[in-house]
Amino acid sequence: MTLFLRRTFPLLLTFMLGVASAMQYYIPHPVSEQALTEISVWLRIILGFAMILGIASLCQVHYAKIRTRVAGWGYSLVVYLSMLVTVAVGFWAGGRESGTGLGWIYTYALLALQGTMFSMLGFFVASAAFRAFRARSKEATVLLVAAILMMFGRVPLGEYLVPASGPVAGWLLNVLNLAARRGIIIGISLGGIATSIKIIFGIERSYLGGRE
Repeated sequence: MTLFLRRTFPLLLTFMLGVASAMQYYIPHPVSEQALTEISVWLRIILGFAMILGIASLCQVHYAKIRTRVAGWGYSLVVYLSMLVTVAVGFWAGGRESGTGLGWIYTYALLALQGTMFSMLGFFVASAAFRAFRARSKEATVLLVAAILMMFGRVPLGEYLVPASGPVAGWLLNVLNLAARRGIIIGISLGGIATSIKIIFGIERSYLGGRE
């Protein structure tokens, strides 16, 4: 019975829900639509409990680092205290509107940290682009020429100096880049379908935990 609840029952539940969710798209019936709406409500409830488990796991991991004083435990202390302070302010002030304590944290702390992170990523992207745009091969030369045309076509000064760079940059973006994006999206979709089939039919069982 214990093995059934730990292994067989989750597989049966996953199979039934997966097949029902897939069949709903091909059976546009009010009953199936109502069932999908009900399942969506349950998914929100499960997401709330999953968030509680994630927060508890985060607290446990960072508390262990702080208690054992491992390398970088100061960052864990900052994460721990910041999370506790934000939760406390959220319960006390409530809402993310401007003028509240949580709104101040969101505007002057979270948004500032996000801006700093994206600024740092900009330097890493520039460094990687400098290394990648060296014309050491035919592919790198094509990448370098395309990047130069895009920069000229998307900057007002470049389009003023080279008027033809605007239409060329638009063609590169709307034709070649769009074709590559569609290929990537098709590959991601096929990978998602394959993974979903493996999970529904019990081939992929990593979500159950353990090695089995």
